[in-house]
Amino acid sequence: MAREREIVNAGAAPPAIGPYSHAVRAGDLLFCSGQIPLDPQTGALVGGGAAEQARRCLENLRAVCEAAGTTLARALRVTVYMTDLAAFAEVNDVYGSFFVEDPPARVTVGVAQLPRGAYVEIDAIVAL
Repeated sequence: MAREREIVNAGAAPPAIGPYSHAVRAGDLLFCSGQIPLDPQTGALVGGGAAEQARRCLENLRAVCEAAGTTLARALRVTVYMTDLAAFAEVNDVYGSFFVEDPPARVTVGVAQLPRGAYVEIDAIVAL
């Protein structure tokens, strides 16, 4: 009998900063934890603005997907959390460069604060 739930940890993504896994595989779906813009080599928050941070978040999510044997292009739904929605257009441009064709469903939410002072956090549900 197949396991109902399998933990996925990605060596190419920054280590989790709390008691959570990079992702959980359940059936044909991958539920990815939110990624903040941490450099996977140093564990430090990347500099720059919201656009640069969104790029790092998506690169980290891509690494999580690859560790699970899928790709970010198979994302079904993505949630973007931002501390300043005034930066929406620049984050949207970066986001669009990752999802050129057939983009997933998406929600963008303005939040008061994110871990480690990040401007952006992104999570995803991805097909396997």
